Amino acid sequence: MERESIEERAKQRILEEAPQQRLACRKAFALAGELGLKVAEIGRLCDELNVKITHCQLGCF
Repeated sequence: MERESIEERAKQRILEEAPQQRLACRKAFALAGELGLKVAEIGRLCDELNVKITHCQLGCF
């Protein structure tokens, strides 16, 4: 899968999981695993989408 389509899929999934612009840290980790991305990449995409990471487990966000 091309990088751009992976990122678009990731953005779609983030928005599905964060309807109120908030995404729990554990869901960010789960999405990273599901999509084969690094957690930091999910964080970057959340920043782009103005989605806030909540309930951080490791202080990564």
